[in-house]
Amino acid sequence: MTEQNPTPLPFANGAPQCRGVIRSCLDDFVVDEIPLVEPDGEGEHLLLHVEKRDSNTAWVAASLARLAGVPRVDVSYAGLKDRHAVTRQWFSIRLAGKPEPNWNAIESSEFKVLNTARHSRKLRVGALKGNRFKIRVRAFEGDEALLRSTLENIARDGIPNYFGEQRFGTDDSNLVSARALFNGELKRVKREKRGFYLSAVRSLLFNKVLAARVAAGNWNCPLDGERMMLDGTRSSFPVGEIDESIQLRLQEMDIHLSGPLWGRGESLVSGAVAELESEILSSDLFWREGLERFGLQMERRALRVAVSDLTWSFQGGEVELSFRLPKGCFATALLRECIDYRQPSSFSPLRESST
Repeated sequence: MTEQNPTPLPFANGAPQCRGVIRSCLDDFVVDEIPLVEPDGEGEHLLLHVEKRDSNTAWVAASLARLAGVPRVDVSYAGLKDRHAVTRQWFSIRLAGKPEPNWNAIESSEFKVLNTARHSRKLRVGALKGNRFKIRVRAFEGDEALLRSTLENIARDGIPNYFGEQRFGTDDSNLVSARALFNGELKRVKREKRGFYLSAVRSLLFNKVLAARVAAGNWNCPLDGERMMLDGTRSSFPVGEIDESIQLRLQEMDIHLSGPLWGRGESLVSGAVAELESEILSSDLFWREGLERFGLQMERRALRVAVSDLTWSFQGGEVELSFRLPKGCFATALLRECIDYRQPSSFSPLRESST
């Protein structure tokens, strides 16, 4: 962590005792988007299932717009995907009577169109269920039995829903830019970049609250005044009495405790939780006021994420992990819980999240 982003992130299962290297090559990190809607077969929008390699989502969107001869605004996608990886995701293009290009004629090492389908509506940001990951860890060192035990705990209990380091940019550059933005030193910022900077600040504050609760051992144990998130959704509700029904739903991963995505408006929690969050973020007035000044509204995010379909295999000095996460959650949040990983120094940290 840098001076801008000093919060240490405690581990739910203790510091990992295993080590390894991720992203030695592109095929070591594979992401498949899980769509929310199925194409309806008609309409002016064309859905494209695209595989990209070592390229960012926005660049692919601009390339598709150019190939189709449409404005960039007519190309959309459900979520950003990791750059240094092999990722498969959906894009939509509003053709509005224009002829469909021959996608098979694309000559690019960065991306290819796997298939297409007509759809009546534009693909909106967030219109996905989640992502499937397949990650290979090379140069593995450590006790296989210990790693297996940690993975079994993760499959049963989930993981802290930390925002990954890529949310903050290389050397926390998004936070540096956010500080300049809040100080009035950075002007005429494009909307997309401004969104990155504001999201980084929100993520910083959320991680700080979650880190404190992981350290205290109550990140998955309810306190008075909690607001619960329904699993896999943005829906939430306040909880009065923590009764057996609530405890059972927590145990079954149907609901999760939540933390703040800071913005304007009243706190959505009360009692001990409101006091705790106020204390944890008491020194972050600059960040909180900046977010409010730019019009963000108070929201909540689950402190815990359930991991689905988690499998693993050991192959000599390598480990392969496969799992599914809801949208907006980070594969690196799972990896850090079980493996002290490092990445080759030949590329910078990723600038995108697996949303």
